[in-house]
Amino acid sequence: MAPFALDLVLWLLGVRGHIPRFDDFRPVPAAPSSGAGHLLRVLAVMASIFAALALAAWGTVWLAIRLL
Repeated sequence: MAPFALDLVLWLLGVRGHIPRFDDFRPVPAAPSSGAGHLLRVLAVMASIFAALALAAWGTVWLAIRLL
């Protein structure tokens, strides 16, 4: 599960395509990626960070209530 999660994060950040896997050296496309793809990637990363922070805040409040 952990390698899949790391692979997913690297793919969302756009780093995954630049890391060779199983000696697979494919040529990089010469044309830059479109702006819409980059915007969606940034939005996905921001949403995942926001979800992680919200979950951490919820966990902290839940733990504080349990300890009282």
